[in-house]
Amino acid sequence: MLSRRLVLMAVSLVPACSSLLSGGEKPNIILVMADDQGWGDMAYNGHPMLKTPNFDKAAATGLRFDRFYAAAPVCSPTRASVLTGRHPNRSGVFKWGYPLRPQESTVAEVLKTAGYATSHFGKWHLGSVRRASPAHPGRNGFDHWLSAPNFFDNNAILSLRGKAVKTTGESSMVTVDAALEWIGGRARRDDPFLAVVWFGSPHSPHRAVDRDRKPYADQPMRDQHFLGEVTGMDRAFGKLRDALGPLGIRDNTILWYCSDNGALPRVGSAGPFRGHKGQIYEGGLLVPSILEWPARIKSPRRTSVRCNTCDIYPTLLEIVGVRPKHQPTLDGVSLARMIDGKMPKRPRPMGFWDFRARGISTPSAKWMRELLVAQQNGDDLPPHASSQKAAELPSPAHPLDRFPGHAAWIDGHWKLHRIENKDGSVRFELYDLATDPSEKTDLAADQSKRVAQLKPGLTDWLKSVVGSYNGDDYVKEPAR
Repeated sequence: MLSRRLVLMAVSLVPACSSLLSGGEKPNIILVMADDQGWGDMAYNGHPMLKTPNFDKAAATGLRFDRFYAAAPVCSPTRASVLTGRHPNRSGVFKWGYPLRPQESTVAEVLKTAGYATSHFGKWHLGSVRRASPAHPGRNGFDHWLSAPNFFDNNAILSLRGKAVKTTGESSMVTVDAALEWIGGRARRDDPFLAVVWFGSPHSPHRAVDRDRKPYADQPMRDQHFLGEVTGMDRAFGKLRDALGPLGIRDNTILWYCSDNGALPRVGSAGPFRGHKGQIYEGGLLVPSILEWPARIKSPRRTSVRCNTCDIYPTLLEIVGVRPKHQPTLDGVSLARMIDGKMPKRPRPMGFWDFRARGISTPSAKWMRELLVAQQNGDDLPPHASSQKAAELPSPAHPLDRFPGHAAWIDGHWKLHRIENKDGSVRFELYDLATDPSEKTDLAADQSKRVAQLKPGLTDWLKSVVGSYNGDDYVKEPAR
């Protein structure tokens, strides 16, 4: 039953593509992600107060994405999309705190088959980071990891391959320093590397250090701390970016930055877009994103083509020229042609679905303190209950005709919203993002034919997602 709808899309979506490689050498890859930074939380996107000089330099040097979407409006699901190229609901990562299924193929696992060394630093939030967890970074293809179960603040306790260690310093800088120590060691070797660097900022509560608050001294204290966390993150990103040159690896290193969801309400900025974190409207999904790869991107460019965190996985696999043995259904598309300036539009629509479910509480600081104390006393702790069940499939299977929550379908510039209420009633909204990027004017009543044209694509996609969630596109291991 598990294999009846196996979809092997890797052959068509991830062809070997050595022509993208610089001098035949596989590029190093560094994926950096913020936690709760909205589209407007960048000086280069017009924020009136923020100081982000290092992000601004990167945006002025590399490929700047002006319409880059998180796959989900909250953190854990988007992180799953980066690792798998799939909408997170396919693997049951509906909200924050849900673990990533071990059945998924991750970018780290696939790149390891191409000779990559792999590492993760910072926020994980896709399962317990204790030694026995089936969902920690090491179980998902990462050779080395210094990770937190959720966002983390300054002087955090982190998990070094399952061992609790106390760190000292501003959280973003601690993350980058650990990453650079590992990258520095890899830079002297011939084999390429993947480093995933996921900041814990600017997630609340906001606790910026004094030097990062100083530029905002005339602002209310709440804003000083939020803006200061973004500036602290910028400072750490700058240290990472600037170190690549002296290490001799800048030219053939892909440095790709984005955030995990749209802007925080009250303190964050979604720019001109409607909504915020937790919502399927543009402000909850659009995030800043920059890609630098000097060997391939020799002059700065901007693109307004709609791209997605699901696109990271297939893009990297095509660039490296590797494919997994079994590839479940992908939602992302390769942006390799865009890197070379040859992708004027997105080749297929994007689907979003904020499934109606509660998040799973993940108190990182508390859990890491408990682990540190236990290990200091010679004990260890089991993984948390949700991670112990990471591989479980729904029983009974989820029905193919119920899609609770808020879904959306972007086809070209048209965005169709499908909102299914608790009583099962459904309503639709339609927006023309070309003329109404702020989603102010609902055209569903006036454009009923357009709604009818878009509905089948959205419905088919939702059914496909449910099939994946039920396990239909996992390979069933043969009986022994």
